[in-house]
Amino acid sequence: MPDGASPVLDVKGLKTVFRTRGGEVHAVNSVSFDLKPGELLGVVGESGSGKSVTMMSLIGLLPSPPADVRAGEVLFGGTDLLRCPEEQLRAVRGGEIGFIFQDPMTSLNPVFTVGFQIMEPLRKHMGMDKAAARQRAQELLKLVGIPDARRRLDDYPHQFSGGMRQRVMIAIALACDPKVLIADEPTTALDVTIQAQILELVRELRRKLGMAIVWITHDLGVIAGIADRVIVMYGGQIVEQAPVNELFHRPRHPYTRALLKTIPSVRGQREAKLNVIEGQPPILVAAPSACSFRARCPHAFDRCARENPARRPVGPGHDVACFWDPAPGAADA
Repeated sequence: MPDGASPVLDVKGLKTVFRTRGGEVHAVNSVSFDLKPGELLGVVGESGSGKSVTMMSLIGLLPSPPADVRAGEVLFGGTDLLRCPEEQLRAVRGGEIGFIFQDPMTSLNPVFTVGFQIMEPLRKHMGMDKAAARQRAQELLKLVGIPDARRRLDDYPHQFSGGMRQRVMIAIALACDPKVLIADEPTTALDVTIQAQILELVRELRRKLGMAIVWITHDLGVIAGIADRVIVMYGGQIVEQAPVNELFHRPRHPYTRALLKTIPSVRGQREAKLNVIEGQPPILVAAPSACSFRARCPHAFDRCARENPARRPVGPGHDVACFWDPAPGAADA
């Protein structure tokens, strides 16, 4: 990743609200980040923190209603994706930006062969005829490590294992040589051995193709092995952002520190209990006017209940949204 390279994706002040019978849910609250060419950006946080909704908001994948992307800019190739015509957005989605969903069994259409589903974006976005699209689909299956690719193009999703279905999803996402690949917890439903194979596949594809990747996960162990930079989300906001080594060695937000403590250690004693973060994530029925983590934070004080902290720099490429200011590397009390 070249130093100082212009972002391939630049998100500013993104806000997404869901309209429900019980009122509005403020799922994404003024999220800003960028993605450099060739970079792998990890996005971590608990379920409900806004990770997936943020990324789906960028490329118009949320149903409207109930979703309403209320504010912000998403700059991609000089175009604001939030304001471009739907036809142009469809050309970007699946063409220049690929998306891998969490569950391949519900994302793949069970009544079409995998070959048809890989060929579809090639014919739609790349203008290939059927013969050229089929040849390219076969090459893509080989690229993602599926043996006997020519024959397997005519198989249906149920004829593949979970890990192989996820490889098919990756092949579809890569079909049009995207500049950006967004992967939404793509290994969550897989066993540990298959997870490792998919992660190694992504590393290899990144080396070969040089695309920028956003990897959404709740698993910090996964992020440690693949990411260049990490953003931590809580309550629909980014609470910390740092290079991956900096985040693991010098976490500054109490939530990030709590997340890191929940990672099991093989060096721990067998009878030791796993650490948990006490309490529940916030119910986002209003835009945050105070720190969303304060009810679960061991370091909260009066100001945390009065103001919502803005992100501030604490090191090179490292910023945090928190009023508490420990010495770098200091242990939690």
